[in-house]
Amino acid sequence: MAGGAREVLTLQLGHFAGFVGAHWWNQQDAALGRATDSKEPPGELCPDVLYRTGRTLHGQETYTPRLILMDLKGSLSSLKEEGGLYRDKQLDAAIAWQGKLTTHKEELYPKNPYLQDFLSAEGVLSSDGVWRVKSIPNGKEASIRVWSDFLRVHLHPRSICMIQKYNHDGEAGRLEAFGQGESVLKEPKYQEELEDRLHFYVEECDYLQGFQILCDLHDGFSGVGAKAAELLQDEYSGRGIITWGLLPGPYHRGEAQRNIYRLLNTAFGLVHLTAHSSLVCPLSLGGSLGLRPEPPVSFPYLHYDATLPFHCSAILATALDTVTVPYRLCSSPVSMVHLADMLSFCGKKVVTAGAIIPFPLAPGQSLPDSLMQFGGATPWTPLSACGEPSGTRCFAQSVVLRGIDRACHTSQLTPGTPPPSALHACTTGEEILAQYLQQQQPGVMSSSHLLLTPCRVAPPYPHLFSSCSPPGMVLDGSPKGAAVESIPVFGALCSSSSLHQTLEALARDLTKLDLRRWASFMDAGVEHDDVAELLQELQSLAQCYQGGDSLVD
Repeated sequence: MAGGAREVLTLQLGHFAGFVGAHWWNQQDAALGRATDSKEPPGELCPDVLYRTGRTLHGQETYTPRLILMDLKGSLSSLKEEGGLYRDKQLDAAIAWQGKLTTHKEELYPKNPYLQDFLSAEGVLSSDGVWRVKSIPNGKEASIRVWSDFLRVHLHPRSICMIQKYNHDGEAGRLEAFGQGESVLKEPKYQEELEDRLHFYVEECDYLQGFQILCDLHDGFSGVGAKAAELLQDEYSGRGIITWGLLPGPYHRGEAQRNIYRLLNTAFGLVHLTAHSSLVCPLSLGGSLGLRPEPPVSFPYLHYDATLPFHCSAILATALDTVTVPYRLCSSPVSMVHLADMLSFCGKKVVTAGAIIPFPLAPGQSLPDSLMQFGGATPWTPLSACGEPSGTRCFAQSVVLRGIDRACHTSQLTPGTPPPSALHACTTGEEILAQYLQQQQPGVMSSSHLLLTPCRVAPPYPHLFSSCSPPGMVLDGSPKGAAVESIPVFGALCSSSSLHQTLEALARDLTKLDLRRWASFMDAGVEHDDVAELLQELQSLAQCYQGGDSLVD
């Protein structure tokens, strides 16, 4: 792999994971396009961490995600299981390419009505002579039913693995329960298929650092994820395994069976994934993991529809693209194993995520000015359905701020003017960020990264910004009428005492269940003893986050 990149293999397991993944790969693709622009600064993020080079049987150079995704029958729309790039059902021979690499873009799946609208969308000419696509009208977004409707990226033929025995649509033949998901990867057919794909990707890596798993927690894919993580831990000992447990938007009291299944799947998934992963982070815009519905989180500068997976997944992908920065850096990357070790000491292998999307920096403001506006409050919006972070203790954190122009990093005070705060006296952006975190969480082990590279949000990313951004805030200088293409983002992973209450509440909700009423869940492969063991493990995990001191006194 060129430049000695520390490769990561991504697994996407489930349909909401597909939504988050589609936005994630679209963002990587948009960043790749900008990286070829001579006006862009040198790349801070290494795309080879996530992508692989290859060649089709016809000799065409390719650059595709190092990805294995699993979904159910009927979830692909017009996307072919073997992908659209190689145009041959035979799998390529993974010929390594050492020469100059160019990206070839072809027309995507013409049968897809959403992408037809997107590709023919009206644009505007910006002052720099670049044609920018307008965003898709909101009415169109509601019609997006599957993630393949808006995926812009070509996939390798070995990426998509369909579980044909369960249906994506309809009331029958659904993958609803944890036990069903576990059973899928116990079947020789699916287990061997996954192992073959893993070996294909892993064997071509020079410096594999680990695996990132995007896994639905609310349905039977929590069981698929648990078995996949167990397989990875057994076969690739010593590699990092970071799991992002994904939950879609709000739920309602009236859907009793769905809510009980969601509770059980989430609890089983969290416990089993924690046992086999280096680090686990739930990601959701919901307010709670438990049975009591809570309103979805709100963002000061975003307007989104929490009932649309297309919107929710875009926001979570943006956070994911930011908090994963440490192990994707070109220079001095933090390995997945090291990041997990820093955050998961003393058994705390579950962490929470938070982000400010977009980070508010008005014209004329410096980074110290903007940070001081937050006061002493925890600045980011919580993204792990663990409640508000205010009043909770942070044991360790990894923080990334990206997309702030270097000229705005430090305060430009007139000589002789006393600095209004300690942050204004700092001489570098990195020093300002480190000082701010120390003020917010004294004595806490904090890792921080400051990047010039913004987060790409060009269409088909949903149009969430225009009407609710703060007055005069600079996003990316897009001309009026064009879609915003990039934004600054402030993201964090935190080992937080909020997980004590969250995990204990999850256990309490489980103890209230009359399992005899939910025999269908148990019949899918879960014993009563499994539930009793689950409760014990949830309570033990919760105790890890109770009180105590942070890592550094």
